Amino acid sequence: MNFQIRYLTQYRYASPVTDNLNALRVKPATTSTQRCDEFLVRVDPETRQSRHADYFGTEVTEFGIARPHDHLTIDVRARVVTAPPPAPPQAPWEALASATYREAGGEYLLLTDDVPDDGSLDDLLAVLRAKSPLSTLLLLAELIPDRFEYRAGVTYVGSTIADLLDAGAGVCQDFVHLGLALLRRQGIAARYVSGYLFAAPEDGGSDSVEVDTHAWLEALLPGHDGRGEPVWVGADPTNRGLVGEQHVKIGHGRHYPDIPPVKGVFRGQSAAEFDASVQMTRLDPAASARA
Repeated sequence: MNFQIRYLTQYRYASPVTDNLNALRVKPATTSTQRCDEFLVRVDPETRQSRHADYFGTEVTEFGIARPHDHLTIDVRARVVTAPPPAPPQAPWEALASATYREAGGEYLLLTDDVPDDGSLDDLLAVLRAKSPLSTLLLLAELIPDRFEYRAGVTYVGSTIADLLDAGAGVCQDFVHLGLALLRRQGIAARYVSGYLFAAPEDGGSDSVEVDTHAWLEALLPGHDGRGEPVWVGADPTNRGLVGEQHVKIGHGRHYPDIPPVKGVFRGQSAAEFDASVQMTRLDPAASARA
């Protein structure tokens, strides 16, 4: 599939600010099933930009504006081509114990600090264990939306897994954090993915839609029958299934703090008004999904 993406972020400050430093993780990655053909960032006020790959391999665009200014506009545009991922490998649980798998999983096997240790995940863990790691991943993508309502406004960007459990509802970021904890507790390496999702209306809708940045996860599955190299397989618990060609990956990390799309600080006492939008245009036919 071919997509044109525009990610527009605007800040308005009540009084001038200075030393506005920002780091963007917004460029579509290049992977075995995805290619970014064009990428451009325009900043107003204009300033010099620099780019580098972070620890996890995600491209970061950085810039700073030292002079006083009362607004900031970040206009990101990209064109990307995606292809359907290959069929995921099926292997027994015993394959997770191999040295090859443990080495490939690395830090993605480790729990993060926000995972509850009070037994609150035990019920979910008991239900989740299936006949194989792949079957468990597929079950996870159904279990989380079955148990928790997708509802904006009940959690925020800093919410924890405990907040999701207490509220019984959340958004894609919350679903992914819970999914990561459940998979890692089963010995399956898993990582947080940030990206864009072409989410057409249920009736097929327009070829150009306004969406939000999206989150899903990737689980490291052993090769077929436990042989060969482990493979990262994407799953989207918000949309009840494996990731497809309508998903456009930006990058990955252990959890959300490793890959926020826009992160910045400025000097000043001013309050800021914030607005962000993502417009995705499909340049060929596509399936619909929910952001």
